[in-house]
Amino acid sequence: MISVNEIALDLFEDLAEFPEDYNVEFHQLDNGARLVDCGVSAIGGYQAGKRFTEICMGGLSEITFRNGKINEIPMPFIDVNTDFPAISCLGAQKAGWTVKVGNFFAMGSGPARALSLMPKHTYEVIEYEDESDYAVICLESDKLPNGEVMENIAEKCGVDVANVCAVVAPTASIVGSIQVSGRCVETAIYKLNELGFDTKKVESAMGTAPIPPVKKDSTRAMGCTNDATIYHGQIYLTMRAPEIKDYLDKIPSNKSSSYGEPFYDTFKKANFDFYQIDTNLFSPAEVVINELSEGVVYRVGAINPEVTLKSFGLL
Repeated sequence: MISVNEIALDLFEDLAEFPEDYNVEFHQLDNGARLVDCGVSAIGGYQAGKRFTEICMGGLSEITFRNGKINEIPMPFIDVNTDFPAISCLGAQKAGWTVKVGNFFAMGSGPARALSLMPKHTYEVIEYEDESDYAVICLESDKLPNGEVMENIAEKCGVDVANVCAVVAPTASIVGSIQVSGRCVETAIYKLNELGFDTKKVESAMGTAPIPPVKKDSTRAMGCTNDATIYHGQIYLTMRAPEIKDYLDKIPSNKSSSYGEPFYDTFKKANFDFYQIDTNLFSPAEVVINELSEGVVYRVGAINPEVTLKSFGLL
């Protein structure tokens, strides 16, 4: 059985042992828990963002960067591929754990979720559970967790607090922009799962999305990081599932009633209430599917450079 926590632990140890190589800061708390600051006080950067994203996917992905263009405007892009889409995306990367202890709040993702089973239904659907003495968690927060937070995580994961390892980055940071854009494939797998499709049938996945510029606050940063995938994420899936043709029209973001303008604007009009936004919006812009049993290829959706650039502040 693949252990996402054991694989991710090696990646975490690299950050912890050589923080200066990644422009990050390593901390060990009094209770023994360890964390790496990738953008709260630390500078962070592309290599820290690469490691953060790899850890978030349980080490079951390859992450690369390239300098691309959106309507001839230079823009960094992240490319993600995995041969374990359901486990890496839903079993690890999915932001399925709200970590709230005292005044601390973070969206939790990464391998530790497979120990805490946050949420349990996800792991029942993909038929995966991890067994590890170590819990590795990714926290999207503008504050570093204290010992009480790490003890809470340890308790829910069933491990010793000294064996809890966390990487932390705010949404409004370089690493924040990278790791959210690095969820482009996860967005497609998540959408299929929400539609009731058996994501275990997806054999491999590849995706790309632009890395948005860092914004001044977390709400605006959340807007443009979401837009990177909603309006410009391009995904390629390989699977053996002829029934996928029954799901095609519901996959891309442009099928949502909330589609058409930068997410921050949509969110503002909804009085910053997520429940007023059509959840179908949280999907990639364009998806190509190679269905192997019938040897066919499907394409749905399309990128929207204009809204992407408007969101990024370039139009």
